[in-house]
Amino acid sequence: MSAPQYLSMFTIYAHPKDYPDKFVVREFVIKPTGAEPSQYADVYDTLDDAREPLIRRGLVCLTRQPGDEPQIVETWL
Repeated sequence: MSAPQYLSMFTIYAHPKDYPDKFVVREFVIKPTGAEPSQYADVYDTLDDAREPLIRRGLVCLTRQPGDEPQIVETWL
């Protein structure tokens, strides 16, 4: 049997505490036990720059949800 395949989601954060002047894209791996942060994180100067590699990969944008942290701009699957 092959190793399980998991879904990744990428969340864009605006001006988080660790990069207050930037946009950060963080990857989360969705497993049966829940979403786990990966080691993937990229830092960008603008929101358009942060979105560009996600768009290129053909991912779909999910808008903010009411319970999201204030720094979350959107999530991509």
